[in-house]
Amino acid sequence: MSSRELESYRSGQPAQLADVLERVLDKGIVVAGDIRINLLDIELLTIKIRLLIASADKAREMGIDWWQSDPFLSGGNGHGQLEERLRKLEEKAGLPTTKEKS
Repeated sequence: MSSRELESYRSGQPAQLADVLERVLDKGIVVAGDIRINLLDIELLTIKIRLLIASADKAREMGIDWWQSDPFLSGGNGHGQLEERLRKLEEKAGLPTTKEKS
């Protein structure tokens, strides 16, 4: 705990939002819950909710890095495949392809 945080606790002042956010992102926080809908003791629906709030660095330390391999988030969001499909369609239609235009 830093001296600034310790002083804040001693003086009884509420922690600033930035301080709380910094601590949550540094340490991480998990919120978990289940929602169940039953009718006459018959389970109709179960929803399990798990939420992790942490900084990207902290998540990597915990072995969570799915955003690095997600094509939508990492920039490889399928545009290359879409462009290839468009080029093939242009070729079949007898239109000048993108490669021929440039």
